[in-house]
Amino acid sequence: MPPLVGGISSAGRSLPELDGVKFRTARAKGPYLWDEDGRRYIDLVQGFGAAMLGHSAEAVNAAVSEAVAAGALPGFAHGAEERAAAALTRRTGKLTRAIFVNSGSEAVQLACQTARARTGRRLIAKFAGAYHGWHDGPALGRPGSPEAKLDDEERKVQGQFTLLRFNDTDDIERLFSGRHDIAAILIEPVLANAGCIRPAPSYLKSLAQAARRHGALLIADEVLMGFRVHNGLFSHQCGLSPELAAVGKAIGSGVAVAALIGTDEIMADEDGGRPLRAGTYSGNPVASAAVSATMAGLENIDYRRVLARGDRLRARLSAAAANAGLTLCTSGFGSMFTIWFRETPPGSYAAALAARRPELSMQLHLRLRRRGVLTMPDGFGRCFITAAHDDEVLEETASIFEQVLAEMADIAG
Repeated sequence: MPPLVGGISSAGRSLPELDGVKFRTARAKGPYLWDEDGRRYIDLVQGFGAAMLGHSAEAVNAAVSEAVAAGALPGFAHGAEERAAAALTRRTGKLTRAIFVNSGSEAVQLACQTARARTGRRLIAKFAGAYHGWHDGPALGRPGSPEAKLDDEERKVQGQFTLLRFNDTDDIERLFSGRHDIAAILIEPVLANAGCIRPAPSYLKSLAQAARRHGALLIADEVLMGFRVHNGLFSHQCGLSPELAAVGKAIGSGVAVAALIGTDEIMADEDGGRPLRAGTYSGNPVASAAVSATMAGLENIDYRRVLARGDRLRARLSAAAANAGLTLCTSGFGSMFTIWFRETPPGSYAAALAARRPELSMQLHLRLRRRGVLTMPDGFGRCFITAAHDDEVLEETASIFEQVLAEMADIAG
């Protein structure tokens, strides 16, 4: 048996073989990725959303190299950690305090523990079809799980977590009916891992009002959406004002780092030592350097241009599909979107589950890969557009999509 279980440490990163050959990367730069055979791909995965500046941003590389040379893990407090926290929270409104951890899963876990400690309540309500990491509690109802279907009338409760239906205002009221033990509602403002399902108009406002009325906190999982559509939290752009938020991915340009950010009032509990938080690698100099350099780089992004470029690509895909006689639409934003083989984007997890066409998504992935464009093969997969995807790169991308969609006309039906 091979020493590396499954050939990869995170199961979600596995790709199917193409022509009997396993896919392994060798290097990545800007909008591109190269495999071990030296073939170049236009990368629309971008570290699963971690590279908003594009791969291997030079300023981030330089900052990280300097941090490594100075000692990657001295173990004690250091100024780089404080500077990174200041750089991050300058862009997050009332969430002015930060704690660094190593992954989005850890940030969400700490957010839930903080909410319980603050409220003295037990349950965290999260949405069926939302992904909040792989820890046992937040993983309840993850995309593709049996419990996410919510087939029965009885509300699912497992351990310290329960489930809600996204974009269902009535279900919010049912959640709180007769219950006084909801510490917080954990929300991914866009169900990104279920195919970029956007919130319905006024839904987030109704959610926030109900939470406040019943004394529950709001935790925004911004690991994917934070700094994705503007230089800050997506929650704030759509009118949601959480007390806590988990951020990651785009804040570190591919270096392993995430953070819990919160209001001064809530995070005062953390100053007092509750709940327990620890971690040898949390806030290390390398991660801190990556955050500071990335935050500086994000200041220079013209987000409107990035979104407009992505939206033009989405329009080209829809037009190409129509010309080929295919039914296709996209959901999400110019910088992150999902491709659906249907007329309109789904508005709920149940609709997304019914709309998924895994065989077509796989065919699209394989045919694009053969021509030099890398995407996620799953029906819930996302395409990521970064600041490094310029007009020339996206023109080549659109042209390849047009060729592939024309090819698929005979199998999509």
